[in-house]
Amino acid sequence: MSINVLLLKNTPIYKQLEIEEALLRTDHQNWCILNQGSSKAIVLGISGKKEELIDLKTAKSQNVLLIKRFSGGGTVVVDEDTLFSSFIFQQETLDFPPYPEYILRWTAEFYKNALKIPKFSLVEHDYALGDKKCAGNAQYLKKDRWLHHTTFLYDFKPSNMELLLYPKKVPVYREGRSHLDFLCTLKEHLSNKKAFEERMISYLKGVFEVKFHTYESLLPILEKDYRKTLTTLDY
Repeated sequence: MSINVLLLKNTPIYKQLEIEEALLRTDHQNWCILNQGSSKAIVLGISGKKEELIDLKTAKSQNVLLIKRFSGGGTVVVDEDTLFSSFIFQQETLDFPPYPEYILRWTAEFYKNALKIPKFSLVEHDYALGDKKCAGNAQYLKKDRWLHHTTFLYDFKPSNMELLLYPKKVPVYREGRSHLDFLCTLKEHLSNKKAFEERMISYLKGVFEVKFHTYESLLPILEKDYRKTLTTLDY
């Protein structure tokens, strides 16, 4: 099996999502996209309502970019300490049904084996270390193709979490905890952000035939005609 790998660093999450949507809708190859850090932004799932999820007054005062991605899932604040990992696959590539729960189990096992971080596990729909969340994820499934993207917290600023309201729908294991009590980071387990990329690439090479690409080489796909649902939001 072959996979194309795109390595990014400090690429704004909007640009990353733009590439992902183009690859999802116009390409037929398998991809893994890794990005170390982004300019600060708040990213909502496609059905997310900003008034219910974001402290809009505080976010506006900081001029934080609001993005509505093309996939489902929850709301995240991203910045230079966020690590991003995305998979895009043709459905027939892997030997499991292309349904959300199977995709989530596969990615969780992949990250567990690749990152080798103690207590890493799938808890409900989150990636966690013990009983604390270290990463969120979202998916998009189409007829012959699926995408799964993840935001890992290498570290985070407590002030960033003040931009998010307590969501109406939360996992049971959260048990009413605030953002600060519910979240944890990877920095205690990875010497630096580059280590995340290195471990992922090492494991990818053991599972797939890997071909590397540059961001510039993929820019032509953005000029193709395809349905675009990624957007920014006004306050």
